[in-house]
Amino acid sequence: MSPAGGVLTAVLALPRADGEPPVTVPRDPAREAARRELSKRMYHENDPGLLRQALDAFWKWVGKLLSAASSATPGGGLGLLVLVLAVLALIGALWWRLGSPLRGPTSTAPLFDDRPRSAAEHRAAAEAHAAQGHWNQAVQERMRAVVRSLEERALLDPRPGRTADEAAAEAGRALPAHTDRLRGAARAFDDVTYGGRTAAPQTYHQLAQLDQDLERTRPVLTSGAGRGTAP
Repeated sequence: MSPAGGVLTAVLALPRADGEPPVTVPRDPAREAARRELSKRMYHENDPGLLRQALDAFWKWVGKLLSAASSATPGGGLGLLVLVLAVLALIGALWWRLGSPLRGPTSTAPLFDDRPRSAAEHRAAAEAHAAQGHWNQAVQERMRAVVRSLEERALLDPRPGRTADEAAAEAGRALPAHTDRLRGAARAFDDVTYGGRTAAPQTYHQLAQLDQDLERTRPVLTSGAGRGTAP
């Protein structure tokens, strides 16, 4: 500050080619001139692109986040690593147990393929898959055997394009004692066929037991069709 109380102004000395004393420029105009000069394109030709800048900012943020988490976790970095591994193990266990969460509530694809087969053929295919531990295919074939058997007994009308859910709903009207099990069998078929899930051996054995129980169950025919209870 000068003796008169004014503000001391920083200056920029610019040399002159004619040997005269340098020209002094106040601080603010000098800063603005430098900003304009450095904003020219020639100074930024080798700057990283926007994607690289975004990635650098992201990894910088991740580094700060991990550093903060490490300082807040007992054991520091080692404790954070153990915590992350535990979370990944939990996610893997849930994924293995529950399967991929991509399945919708019902299926729309047909239950059977183009080549018709008998219930006995589907049962034989299911048992062959089960013997090899191919539980998904075993569940699929056993569900097809259940539906084909009901068609052979005239409890279901043969209809191409029928889904497992539709077959279970229609069969439940003729076999009301097994309505819930039929719906469960249709869900198991949809899970392995459209939901990306893995069937357990118990699922197949339950479906095979249902198939056997249905063979021994007498249907209840609705009076609206002019029929009574089958003998």
